[in-house]
Amino acid sequence: MSVRAANHPADVVSKEVLSAELVRLRLRAPEFRTTGVPDEWVALTAPGQFQTRYYTVRAIEADLLTIDVVIHEHGLVTEWAQTECVGDEVTLSAPKGSYLPPEDAQWVVLAADLTGLPAVGRILETEPRPVLAYVEAPVGTEEAYPLSAPVTWLPAPASGSEFAKTVEEIYFAATPGYFWMAGESAQMRDVRRWSRGRFDAKHMTAMGYWSGARGRQTRAMDPGPIYARGRAAGKSDAEIWADYDEARS
Repeated sequence: MSVRAANHPADVVSKEVLSAELVRLRLRAPEFRTTGVPDEWVALTAPGQFQTRYYTVRAIEADLLTIDVVIHEHGLVTEWAQTECVGDEVTLSAPKGSYLPPEDAQWVVLAADLTGLPAVGRILETEPRPVLAYVEAPVGTEEAYPLSAPVTWLPAPASGSEFAKTVEEIYFAATPGYFWMAGESAQMRDVRRWSRGRFDAKHMTAMGYWSGARGRQTRAMDPGPIYARGRAAGKSDAEIWADYDEARS
């Protein structure tokens, strides 16, 4: 099946501002079929955009999906989610998930920054094993985002993430378990290096949800439609990017 064939529409039926950093959207998606994996995510394409962004499905109730959007300074979905978007139609991909504790796991440890918080919330609601959870998030998130089980809240730094340092201080039992984590990509690489000799691939999952690399240019406007129109009009790449710069100004 092609990726395009797996995509399907969804309508925004409600929006709730949870905090300065989080907006909750509820989408009606009659064609959505869950994987049942609690950290499952979908690629979301906002109206008028070409590029997609990935979001965890926080909750499912009949044909209603809950998706929590982390608000950044710039971003395709970030800026759209802060508009009057109720009633808009978006496109969703088929879901995928990575949370897969092995049969011999006797415990679970979760570690995530704000972007991984929706997955942590859903895992806590469904995981029957004993769970320890650590979340790096802005001060006040604990009150804005209630969870079904206790977690250890760690204040997020003013910029970036110190996730790897946190993981190195976590106590892991000697019995078989499962370690799941999600956050900034460079921090995940550091954690993977630290985990060598401690966890094998079956007992650990590390997901890079975003990149804090310096010098990365965030495009708040999707260049896809502008590029397509420019090519159709026979414009050169230089002319198309000039159109893009003008549209952003």
